[in-house]
Amino acid sequence: METTYAVLSEGLEKRFGEVAAVRGLDLAVAEGTVCGVLGPNGAGKSTAVGLLTTLLRPDAGSARVAGHDLVREAAAVRRSIGVTGQRTSVDGDLTGRENLRLFARLRGLRGAAGRRRADELLGLFGLGEAADRPASGYSGGMLRRLDLAASLITRPAVLFLDEPTTGLDPHSRRHIWERVRDLRDEGTTVLLTTQYLEEADQLADDIALLDRGRIAHTGSPAALKALVGSHVEVVVADADAMPGAAAVLDRLTGTEPVLDRERCAVGASTTDPTLTLPRLVRALDSAGVPLLDASLRPPTLDDVFLRLTDRPEAGREPTGPGFRVRAATGSGERAA
Repeated sequence: METTYAVLSEGLEKRFGEVAAVRGLDLAVAEGTVCGVLGPNGAGKSTAVGLLTTLLRPDAGSARVAGHDLVREAAAVRRSIGVTGQRTSVDGDLTGRENLRLFARLRGLRGAAGRRRADELLGLFGLGEAADRPASGYSGGMLRRLDLAASLITRPAVLFLDEPTTGLDPHSRRHIWERVRDLRDEGTTVLLTTQYLEEADQLADDIALLDRGRIAHTGSPAALKALVGSHVEVVVADADAMPGAAAVLDRLTGTEPVLDRERCAVGASTTDPTLTLPRLVRALDSAGVPLLDASLRPPTLDDVFLRLTDRPEAGREPTGPGFRVRAATGSGERAA
């Protein structure tokens, strides 16, 4: 079956003076999926959202959102999307119910229909008991839920969530996760930018890794983790045993080991699915390495993020698989 894309951009560009915030953005988000857009601070995530929601006009390139041309059919795009930004859009002087009824009127849903939709969303987001209290007295998590509810007044085809759970406690964050999953299951396409790697891992069907204004890598969370590989670490009895351990890890993983002399630990990354912990331990034993501990940890999106977007800056050592920063000294060292 041919894939239908809810968001499809080609070569989108946006400059602010001399700064190229977005440089040739190529992004394809399939209908009815959650796409997580990740990237370092300054990578262009918020600018990309601004472009795709018509808040910013591109300097070059093209895009279609919910089947509508981003520039020529901007009004149709706006009718088809919902947006929850980094800052709440609700009015603190109004109650939760009044806020949602106001948003319903602004989106053309008036009278009894608007009131019913507001009440439905208050119940869906667990705000029924607080519905008639001023929003200024809501907690951070309640405000984010009210903000998200406001963006769903007209059941958008595409929902843009720009760091929707920043600063929330785990309970509030998981409540929003549940609503995002429900929306996807109901057919809404969600484009999510987030700094929480666990959030992207939990919610996203696909990841777009943005770096320096361009898409650097795309794929499912599992596919991106496979690029980085698992992390292997062994702890040996003393520093004299570290070269032998490093030689074993080098041979088994094909990557350059990292030595942490303070802990007498040697680490490396591997994409070899046949490398198991028993095999690792047997190889170390055969080499006469006095082993105290060994671990083989599957990769996380944190590993992916650090490895695939790592950019050394002045005063900062490189990090990620293949290089470890030691907290005690702020330095790392490679195996000789």
